[in-house]
Amino acid sequence: MSDTQQPVSIAAQTQQPAIVDIRPLLQRLWPDPGQQNVTAKEIADALALIFPNSLSPVQTGSLLTCLHFTGWDRRADVLAEASSAMRAAAAEIDLAELSDVVARKGRPEGRYLGGLCDIVGTGGDSHNTFNISTTSSILASSLLLIAKHGNRASTSKSGSADLLMSMSPRAPPLSRITPQTLAKVYERTNYAFLFAPVFHTGMKYVAPIRKELGWRTIFNLMGPLANPCDAAIEARMLGVARDDLGPVFAEALRLGGARKGLVVCGVEQLDEVSCAGPTLCWQLVERKDDSGDVDVEHFTLTPEDFGLSPHPLNTVSPGKEPVQNAEILRKILSGEMADDDPIFEFVLINTAALFVVSGVCDAETSAMGSGDDGKIIAERGPGGGRWKEGVRRARWVVKSGAAWSMWEKFVEVTNELEGN
Repeated sequence: MSDTQQPVSIAAQTQQPAIVDIRPLLQRLWPDPGQQNVTAKEIADALALIFPNSLSPVQTGSLLTCLHFTGWDRRADVLAEASSAMRAAAAEIDLAELSDVVARKGRPEGRYLGGLCDIVGTGGDSHNTFNISTTSSILASSLLLIAKHGNRASTSKSGSADLLMSMSPRAPPLSRITPQTLAKVYERTNYAFLFAPVFHTGMKYVAPIRKELGWRTIFNLMGPLANPCDAAIEARMLGVARDDLGPVFAEALRLGGARKGLVVCGVEQLDEVSCAGPTLCWQLVERKDDSGDVDVEHFTLTPEDFGLSPHPLNTVSPGKEPVQNAEILRKILSGEMADDDPIFEFVLINTAALFVVSGVCDAETSAMGSGDDGKIIAERGPGGGRWKEGVRRARWVVKSGAAWSMWEKFVEVTNELEGN
């Protein structure tokens, strides 16, 4: 090395992301973003800087704080734009390859076209109920293609990923389901779990900031709207933990281009269809004219609409650790749980609701195999849905062994994938 040459450090050789200063936006966000003509797009663009680590921790915390205390993180337009930005920053999925597999594997029935479906909740309802949406997603995969988006627990003991990774005798290695292996999973099974840390790698930069803030931020709400398979999803059911968020999330789905969706909130402020009493519902419905537009219809469901009796929430809120909940899941999938067990019926009504929103319950004949009596329950309830038919199908996927078979195939496939 000559006297004029200087050694180049490893740090200097590494391309560091440029930090962007958003102080002008932060000054307009407080105390009243509306008076300063702040737009949802501006907020989404600022949040998008977090994922490549281009926003300082201080300004990230300030942005999340402003959104929280002005209430702008609970606006439909902000949630729609922000979740779109989050999906755009996710690990890229080959949608052409995925769509090809879905077209070959999907089994259209009724108004269900054979596309991907998701069922998810925002969490944070403090009821510590069993992992209902995760269990329902597995049952539903017997008749639908499921793209379950989830993560470890943040506000409960047992998150969806914690539950599945605690299953015995063999658990699925969820981190092996990646953008590169997703299509391979669907080649052999109807079920895939999209583990958030694998698909949303940029979230690692905001995780410690969210933890230090100590309150729920916009990211707690964006998660259910940020399924990385979004463009390929035909139908989804989304639970919110506050009833004032129901119309907000329904409108966010509509703004995001969704055409089949059901947002639910139990009157107990529960992010599931409640087994204890009424559930407020907001459903996306295509207009009957030729406009192609989607409206949001509001109605209320009760356990009786599903042909079932109510069960108090304390009978379905074990508050158990993941391993204990995994044993409950195993018993449900294997058909070992009593038909009238409160947790089982809680799962049945949520699975039924997903079946209804997908359109599969609108079939006039039963495509289910042996063991099914083949009698469609044509009765329609609130919102025009065949909720009792949904329960009939949900019971069948357990009784026939179809749900357990689909689970075993998912475990087998994921364990054969390469990875950690």
